Amino acid sequence: MARARTPAARPPSGRTSRPKPKTVTLPTSLSPRTLRERQTILGVLDCIVDMLGAMVGDHIEVVLHDLTRPESSILRIANGHVTGRRVGGAVLSGPRNDKGLAVLGDAMLMAGMPGHVPVFPYPTEARDGRALTSATVLFRDSSGQAFASLCLNADYGQIEGARALLARLLPREPVRLEPVPVEAPEMEGLMREIIEASVRSHGKPMARLSKDEKTAAVETMLERGLFIVKGGVEKAAAALGVTRFTIYNYLDAIKARRRVEVTSGP
Repeated sequence: MARARTPAARPPSGRTSRPKPKTVTLPTSLSPRTLRERQTILGVLDCIVDMLGAMVGDHIEVVLHDLTRPESSILRIANGHVTGRRVGGAVLSGPRNDKGLAVLGDAMLMAGMPGHVPVFPYPTEARDGRALTSATVLFRDSSGQAFASLCLNADYGQIEGARALLARLLPREPVRLEPVPVEAPEMEGLMREIIEASVRSHGKPMARLSKDEKTAAVETMLERGLFIVKGGVEKAAAALGVTRFTIYNYLDAIKARRRVEVTSGP
């Protein structure tokens, strides 16, 4: 989802007799207290999406995501014509170069740390090539687990002057517009696109990547949200020609390095 504020990111299980590497996952079962807390926060956010969409103007999309179900994460969306999305869309179907996904990757690695994480503004790109400006707030529960995000995606391309800008910012009745028929890629295609782009940046075939280059490719996949989707670890492993446990080891190495960077400071 220009670098703004810099706050500080599930892999599937497999069968083996070897001990699994230590990884950070979103909990599959929640305490009643945590469940109530999440439902309360989501309920509050849900009821402000349409209000924000009406007040900021129809050039700004407002999206509420439930990150615990990434394949159909969009719970509520206003002005969905900006990206052509609707309720039930996948978290990976949003704008390209979404820094919000990188923040989510960090939050998964740093699970247990308190506080919500705002990041804004930053440039993104619609899937039809339009330049967008985006903002994201990542919400954690009291245990430090990331579970929801509220995102804004603004298309300023049609604003031609001060008069038009002021007219669009004045309060008005909510306008319900059908999404522009921009087809969102299926989940398989989105995941394949992330993996291929992460490897292509090294300029050589997958079979010739060194360990450091594979680790860097996995870090790029993490930042683009691949590992919050079921099956992401397996697909990355198959593409790189390694085992799931090698991917886990790469993720552990990335986590260890980032923790050193966070604790040592600039």
